[in-house]
Amino acid sequence: MHLITQDCQEQFILLGFSDRPRLEHILFVFVLIFYLVTLVGNIVIILVSHLDPCLHTPMYFFLTNLSFLDLCFTTSSIPQLLFNLGGLDKTISHMGCAIQLFMFLGLGGTECVLLAVMAYDRFTAICKPLHYSVIMHPRLCWQLVSVAWGIGLLNSLVMSPVTMKLPRCGRCKVKHFLCEMPALIKIACVDTVAVESTVFILSVIIVLVPLSLILISYSYIALAVLRIKSAAGRRKAFNTCGSHLTVVSLFYGNIIYMYMQPGNNSSQDQGKFLTLFYNLVTPMLNPVIYTLRNKDVKGALKRLVSRKQGDSHFF
Repeated sequence: MHLITQDCQEQFILLGFSDRPRLEHILFVFVLIFYLVTLVGNIVIILVSHLDPCLHTPMYFFLTNLSFLDLCFTTSSIPQLLFNLGGLDKTISHMGCAIQLFMFLGLGGTECVLLAVMAYDRFTAICKPLHYSVIMHPRLCWQLVSVAWGIGLLNSLVMSPVTMKLPRCGRCKVKHFLCEMPALIKIACVDTVAVESTVFILSVIIVLVPLSLILISYSYIALAVLRIKSAAGRRKAFNTCGSHLTVVSLFYGNIIYMYMQPGNNSSQDQGKFLTLFYNLVTPMLNPVIYTLRNKDVKGALKRLVSRKQGDSHFF
């Protein structure tokens, strides 16, 4: 018994989808493809935004941060998931679990705030177009991004140690494919009401406050768009916000649905797939959404490709 307790202090067992071996093999292929597409898509967004002078604007500065965040967010858990899906070893070290939890909480919190910052940017662009360049100056953009990353870091610094220090009395089997906070709290052998209350309060602050600001921003945007008389002007305003609104809907829709599910066995299985969607599919779709729905990004890609072809012909 002492040996088991000692082992569980050094590592955790991520059960994930181990009760469905056939599903694991299928998931391995899909997760690997999705992960590679996520890496390529977000790296392309970062490079295009950096290399094309036309995209050196606040909107694409925030989009670059979102792409970088998605790269980090996905990489914090997907390589470990692929390792577990590809073999019989389902373990993760205590330190690895702590790092994964820290990054998951920090990057998730940062994305909540960053999406609110991007909504404010769109609000300023549409509702105060004449003052946009004055309001959204580079210093303010850096300050807003710093606040987003700072809040995410603070969330991790508060919740990660509290979660990892919970007594588990030798329990080390986590019913998830990653070290997610609710899954780790469930295997604690003490009363976790105080911890769960803290989690709820922080969730309200980090999730619902930015969401409220996003909804307020888009309410003003909707009113401003309705005042535009020309159909072309309304279409342009919608295209400006459409990509961001789609990303917000995917991100927040998944989070709200995931945490409103009852805690029974069937919802736990459902929660794994929802977390996989939130952790892999959404970061993969973000570059696709911004590329397909955005003429500026498509134009920048064409210019970069034509410039590259021109350079190759020259040589």
